[in-house]
Amino acid sequence: MGEEESTEVVEMKEEDQSLNNNSITPPPPPHFVLVHGIGGGAWCWYKIRCLMENSGYRVTCLDLKASGMDPTDPNTVLSFDDYNKPLIDFLFSLHDNHQVILVGHSAGGLSLSDAIHKFGKKKIKLAVFVAATMLRSGFVTDQDIKDGVPDLSEFGEVKEVSDVGFGLGEDHPPTTMMIKKEVQRKIVYQLSPQEDSTLAAMLLRPGPVQALTTARFAESEDADNVPRIFIKTMYDNVVKPEQQEAMIKKWPPSDVYVLESDHSPFFSAPFVLFGLLVKAAVAYGC
Repeated sequence: MGEEESTEVVEMKEEDQSLNNNSITPPPPPHFVLVHGIGGGAWCWYKIRCLMENSGYRVTCLDLKASGMDPTDPNTVLSFDDYNKPLIDFLFSLHDNHQVILVGHSAGGLSLSDAIHKFGKKKIKLAVFVAATMLRSGFVTDQDIKDGVPDLSEFGEVKEVSDVGFGLGEDHPPTTMMIKKEVQRKIVYQLSPQEDSTLAAMLLRPGPVQALTTARFAESEDADNVPRIFIKTMYDNVVKPEQQEAMIKKWPPSDVYVLESDHSPFFSAPFVLFGLLVKAAVAYGC
């Protein structure tokens, strides 16, 4: 009797082990790659990263060249390829079957467009433009510049609003630009918590404006196969709603979401932005 019970227990354990061995491995969580705008850095996304990681998502926040903690002098970054190299190198480093969700803010939209043309659906499952410059070919025409470059003239003359650097000499176009600390909150963070605009004033760096304004992309046939979502920011003083609408009409995305926020929803509306990013991931099967 004892031997029969012992045999039954062994057989049950073997059966349980067999079931465990045959169980289906759950798919990995979606991998979000967050790309900052001019003068920013990976630090911009700290609230979104926290929400995502606490919810089980995989998150990568990158510093582009001469941004965040990258030590490069921004006055030496003169081409967009050089500026965007950290993102392109990161995507190259991924396994062939690893797709990510790219999220770009402001000028980070140019980084997304560049990556879309270079990798297509091979590496990019979905691209989300958050108050971002969304131009299929980059800055090719005067209309592209009108639609994609911030016009801050309502806040004063260029030298009143921005600190401008001339790394190649004053007889050449500016190499860097940064909104002056005393007007940053008024222009960029007017709906954001005071502590976040204070943090930004401490961490923002002059951005390599020459590299960004000369961004042009060799188009690929696969570019339109990557689903794109545009998130509009309705109280944006930097990329104004009419500019966002013009870019949406010129290169229509798969979907458009709307946020009642300033230019920096990762500060002013982090929970809503997080919800929209998750909604996008679910809607497109990520």
